[in-house]
Amino acid sequence: MELEPDANVMPASPAGMLANRAARARAKTGLSLRGLAEKLGYPHTYLSRVERGEQLPSAALAEALDDFYGTDGLFSDLLAVAIAAEVPVYGRKVLDEEKRAARIQTFNSSVVPGLLQTEAYTSALFVESMPGKDAEKVALQVNARVHRREVLESQTPPLYWAIMDEAALRRPVGGPAIMAEQIRHTLDVIEKNSAVRIQVLPFSRGVHPLLGGSLSLLTRRDGVTFAYVESFASGTSVDAPADVLELTTLLDIARSKALDTRESVALLHRYLKEYEDDFDS
Repeated sequence: MELEPDANVMPASPAGMLANRAARARAKTGLSLRGLAEKLGYPHTYLSRVERGEQLPSAALAEALDDFYGTDGLFSDLLAVAIAAEVPVYGRKVLDEEKRAARIQTFNSSVVPGLLQTEAYTSALFVESMPGKDAEKVALQVNARVHRREVLESQTPPLYWAIMDEAALRRPVGGPAIMAEQIRHTLDVIEKNSAVRIQVLPFSRGVHPLLGGSLSLLTRRDGVTFAYVESFASGTSVDAPADVLELTTLLDIARSKALDTRESVALLHRYLKEYEDDFDS
């Protein structure tokens, strides 16, 4: 038996508001979850998680809900607010710039770059790095990260050039099975998305100027570049041309030390085999 939403309960967050409005809109139609699933072409279990606030809808589902209920962009707007609310204040500008960027260049020194992460990898990463947070909060943060991948899956994706330190491959986030899935996903993206270029900076190349942090350079179609520097629990937006130029130089130096695409793919395959052997043994 399905439980109908309690109209007297005030949602505690934008994600909660979205879930509540979705459930209320369905209740007004008299449709069951299975009935709505048949109308929209989405699994009823997925719609149930959205209405319970356990998962944010995809952008496509939010648009489908708006079309079906005639809500004039309400669910799409609530989704944008909910995603922003799950991102630290210092990181919200980068989300906006990602959507407008013609080119994204990024370096990560310790983890796989966010737009390449699988849901399982992100979940394992957040569970360990968000001590004291309840499971629902972690799930919403993971879901917000997953939504960012839609930037690369759009019809006109930006050129995405990612450099990751070998440490991101060596550190077994979530264990061998999750790492193997993550590496397979990375290899799949390289093969199928011509807008994506990925290089690995190996331990053997020694010191580089971006040790211990991450840097993203996002260039809009008008040629203006915005930089974002992130470290432990903090981030800084940089748009002054002289500072952006300095950070671009640091990224160029790190890139000059990285393996080329063919060599990077070979290293990814080597790590994939090691993780597969670990969880098969």
